[in-house]
This record gives sequence, C-alpha cells and structure tokens, in this order.
Amino acid sequence: MRWDNLTIDAEQRAALPGYREPAVVRHFDAPEALDTRFYEVRAKSALNRVPERSRMPFRWTINPYRGCSHGCLYCFARPTHTYLDFNAGRDFEREIVVKVNAPEVLRAELARPSWQREHVAMGTNTDPYQWVEGRYRLMRGIWEALRDAANPCSVLTKSPLVLRDVDLLRQIAEVAAVSANLSVPTIDEKAWRASEPHTPSPRARLEAVAELNRAGISTGILVAPLMPGINDDPRQVEEILEFAAQAGATGVSGIALHLRGEVREVFMEWLRSYRPDLVERYERLYRGRAYAPRAEQERLSALVRGRRRAGAAPFRRDQDRDYGHVGGAGAAVGRGDRGESAPRQTALF
Repeated sequence: MRWDNLTIDAEQRAALPGYREPAVVRHFDAPEALDTRFYEVRAKSALNRVPERSRMPFRWTINPYRGCSHGCLYCFARPTHTYLDFNAGRDFEREIVVKVNAPEVLRAELARPSWQREHVAMGTNTDPYQWVEGRYRLMRGIWEALRDAANPCSVLTKSPLVLRDVDLLRQIAEVAAVSANLSVPTIDEKAWRASEPHTPSPRARLEAVAELNRAGISTGILVAPLMPGINDDPRQVEEILEFAAQAGATGVSGIALHLRGEVREVFMEWLRSYRPDLVERYERLYRGRAYAPRAEQERLSALVRGRRRAGAAPFRRDQDRDYGHVGGAGAAVGRGDRGESAPRQTALF
C-alpha cells in the first residue's frame, strides 16, 4: 500500500517521492478543506526550468503548491500528481503539497550571480491562489523576493485572492515588468459549477481584472479551455469580451480543450454524467489524439478573435506586456500524441 506508513503516529507525517524529509500532514477545520490533506514539505528549489522545446515564451516558473483544490475537471496538470504516487483524479484535488519554504529558497536563488533576471511565470501548473493560500500566504513572500530582485514576473489564476497582494504587485511594477491574467472559461453558472466546482465565481474574477487594471497592473483574461457544447456559446463569450474591454483588459486569449494522459479519463467520466449527449461528439473529436482537429480549434479560437458588435470598444494594449504567456495554464507546449497540431492561442488588443 502506498500509504502503509500512515499508522498511528504517522497521521502527522508521510513520505513523499522526491522529498528527503517526511512531509507534515495537516487538516484544516473549514468547509472548503474538509477531507483534504495538506503535506508540508521543504523544497530544494523554487525555480523550475521550462524545457527548451516548449512553445512558452518564458523559461522559468514557480509552483508553491502541487495539486489543486479548485477541482477543474479539465486541468492539464492532473497527471503531474502521479509523480508523487497519487492519482490524477480525486487525489489531485484532495492531497495538496505545500512548499512551505518556497519564498526563502526563491530569495536565495534570485541572489545567485548566475541568475540573469529572466521572466518568471506563476500559475502555469497549479493555481498559486487556490484556497489554502489564504492560510499559508506563500505568495506574499514570493512577490517580496521578486520585488527585491527587480525580477520580471507574471501570474495566472482563477482567484480574486490575488487582490490581497496588489500592494506588492504595484511595488514590483515600479522596478520590473509584472502582469496578471484571470482565467474565466465561462460565466454560465451551470457549466462553471459542474466543470470547476471549487473555484471562485467567474464574475468575481472579472471584477478582479478591472480592479487590478485600475491599480495599474497589466491584466488580461484567459477564456480557456473552450469546450465544444459546454462553454462555446457565442453570446456568453461575447459577454466576457465586452466586460474585458470595460475592465481595461490588456488582452484576451482562448484555447481549445486538450486531453492528455490521465486527464482524458477524468474528463470523459465527468462528461458521461454531466452531458451524456456530448460523449459521442467528444469521442469523435479526440479519438486517438490529445487535441481537437485543426478546424475545431479554429472555430473555437474565432470566438475570441474579434469583437462582434459594431462600435465595440477595443482592448487596451500594453506595449510592455508579453501576451504570449497568457495561455500558460492551458496551452500545449509541444505537439500532440499523434503529431497533431497543438492549439493556437489568440490574443486580442
């Protein structure tokens, strides 16, 4: 048994693959955290290097948490939990690893003479502002380290909790380029609650975009993944685009759903219960491949490619912004399982 070390006194400690010291296991008496275990570990490094073959425009990331309590059924990061001998389904949502020393390790890494102050992206694997960040507050220390090093950085999140740190984001903006993106796949309440059950309200996220831009933080919106028959209603997408313009969003991008590895099984199991009428369509679209056919990708990306209504306000363009990383949380970094084309991301200005 992989957790045969959880005996009487092991209720508070557990060994995790890849970590030399046992993790301290904690529970929190809060509705959002019931039946969830948090494994406190001491990481050897905070900066993760992105493979050179990746199509991402940044080479470094920080992930203070592994696993994510948001519970998004489509999350591309689910397979990474298997490296810890957890499964990509329920374990990904309920067995959360917390790198409690991430801020101090990051500060030491940024101070190395060899560090070239390259752009660092956060939220590219799991959400750094998921529920437990309200308890551990690791992002405060991470932002402070980036500020003190005057290091360019960005964050992608589904949580308005990022507003808690707007003071630090403004301080970073005085010494280095910093930007944010809020992921808002849908504003339809039924689709939202079904596909990402433990995330904050989409409308609260849209309000956070406006608030961050008012604070002078370059912030855009990621409408992804776009899922055929679930969140691709043109009227709903247009409403998001209109709000983006009103909120001063510096860009909007959209990416078609892709199903790699264990994510396919998790997503299709959910689809059979939520929308059985769509199962045959998805099996046809994703048969033998991780990505939808090119024509379907183009159809979905066209939803966010341009403003439909005459006279609609354009998006504000920030010349210092690297729009390419907007799709970080859902973008493919290479080619598909059978060599099919990875989804293109679309930026609007």
